[in-house]
Amino acid sequence: MMSASERPERRYPNRREFIALGVGALVVASLPAGLRNRRRLVRRSVPVMGTIADIAVVHRDPRYAHAAIDAAIAELRFVERKMTRFSSSSDVGRANLEAAAGPVTVAPETARVLEEALRWAEESDGAFDPCLGRVLALWDVGGRRVPPAAAQVARFAGRGLHKFMELGTRAGEPVVIFRDTDVAIDLGGIAKGYGVDRAVEALRSYGIYNGLVNCGGDLYAMGHSEDGDPWTVGIRDPDDPDRLIETVEASDRALATSGDYLQYFQYGGRRYHHMLDPVTGEPKRSSMRSLTVMAESCMAADAAATAVFGTPSTQAARLLRECAPGARTVHSA
Repeated sequence: MMSASERPERRYPNRREFIALGVGALVVASLPAGLRNRRRLVRRSVPVMGTIADIAVVHRDPRYAHAAIDAAIAELRFVERKMTRFSSSSDVGRANLEAAAGPVTVAPETARVLEEALRWAEESDGAFDPCLGRVLALWDVGGRRVPPAAAQVARFAGRGLHKFMELGTRAGEPVVIFRDTDVAIDLGGIAKGYGVDRAVEALRSYGIYNGLVNCGGDLYAMGHSEDGDPWTVGIRDPDDPDRLIETVEASDRALATSGDYLQYFQYGGRRYHHMLDPVTGEPKRSSMRSLTVMAESCMAADAAATAVFGTPSTQAARLLRECAPGARTVHSA
C-alpha cells in the first residue's frame, strides 16, 4: 500500500465544496452559498448514539425545516434510549443484565432490530453477530493500549453466541431470553442504520423528500440536493481521513462504511480495531481498510457493511443478494 506522500493528488469536484456532515467515514457535497437557488439547505448537528448526527433538509421555510429536524432527532434519541448497551435502563441494557435468568420484555422496535440482526447472523454463518457485547467490552479498543490475555479471548472464540439468544412473546409482548451467560447484545452494527431510517421517515411525514441524515457515517440521501442534482457523497481515505478516496452520487439510497481506522489501538506492529471476528474473538485480520455499501435502507447498509467487511468478494456478493437485494459494494480499500 502506498504511503500518503506517494499517492497522487486526487481531483476534487470543482463545482461543489464539501461540507462535513457528521463524524465518520462519509462527507457530503453542497453548492457554495452564492450559487444556490431559492431553496435553502437547513442543517443541524446533535450528539446522539455515541457520535454526531447531522441532519440537513432542503426547504424554503427554515422554521418548518427545523420542526421536521426536531422530529427526526427525536427518532434517533428514541432508538438510542432503547438499544444502547451502555445504559442499564435501555432494552438492551436490561436484557444484558437479566435475560440469562429469564425473559426480559422489550419494545416492538427493539424486537424488530434484534430479529433482523439474527437474520443477518444466520445468513452470514455468524460473521455478523449481535451478541458480542462481552467480547467488545473485553477488547475496549477505545480504552485499551495492550490486547487482553489470550485465555480471556479464547473463551469467546467460535462460540456462535447469536445461537444462544431467543426472541419470543409473553402476554403478547416481545421478550428476549439468553441461553448462555456469555451472551450480551451489542447492536452497534445495525441500530444506527435503523435510527437513520426512522429519522428519514419522520422527515417524510413532514412532507420533506430532499435532505440528508448522517449518523456517524451511516447516511441516507433523500431525493436531491438544493441544486436539483443527486447528492455527492465523499468517502474518506482510511490512510488520511482528511482526504477523500472516492465520491459517489446517491438519491433515495443509504450508504454505510465499516473501517479499521476510526476505533483502534496499535500494539506490537498490529492495529487492533473494533471490527471483531466471531470465529477468533479478535479484531479481523484483513488487508481491507474500509468498505462502503449502498442499499435501499440504512439498516441494511449498516448490517451489510459490518457483515461483509474483510470477507472474500464472492462470499460478500452472495450475502448481499440473500439479505439485502439491490445492495452493492461501492468502494473497498
